[in-house]
Amino acid sequence: MPTENKGFALTSFTPYEAKEGEEYMNDAQLEHFRTILLNWKQELMEEVDRTKEHMRTEQVNYADPNDRASQEEEFSLELRTRDRERKLIKKIEKTIEKIDSGDYGFCDQCGVEIGIRRLEARPTADLCIDCKTLAEHKERTVGHA
Repeated sequence: MPTENKGFALTSFTPYEAKEGEEYMNDAQLEHFRTILLNWKQELMEEVDRTKEHMRTEQVNYADPNDRASQEEEFSLELRTRDRERKLIKKIEKTIEKIDSGDYGFCDQCGVEIGIRRLEARPTADLCIDCKTLAEHKERTVGHA
């Protein structure tokens, strides 16, 4: 089932089916999320390579200033997108480090379980839904002060 994350497609995966009484963030669950993150990172890196190749092969020195401006705008948009993806790759790498250290799946703020379904929707989540909601509310409040 394809999932979205801030506009960047997340690899297709089979949702994890927890067994009754299964411990949260056991080895099987951690491996499930490691696989999701590694596949997602690979997809993003392949997209970066495609962009580099596209910009290299599509570079044309148009005589018409409007055509040149259109191409520059297209390349600028692609570069901004790649920059966001580069930041996302760094966040994915940081999340994989959390899996390795045994800290994955728990809220950075309050320590409660983030939850398998939330993590499948946003594998790089580091806040539970309550702390994230509170942080967003504070952000909106401070933004309007």
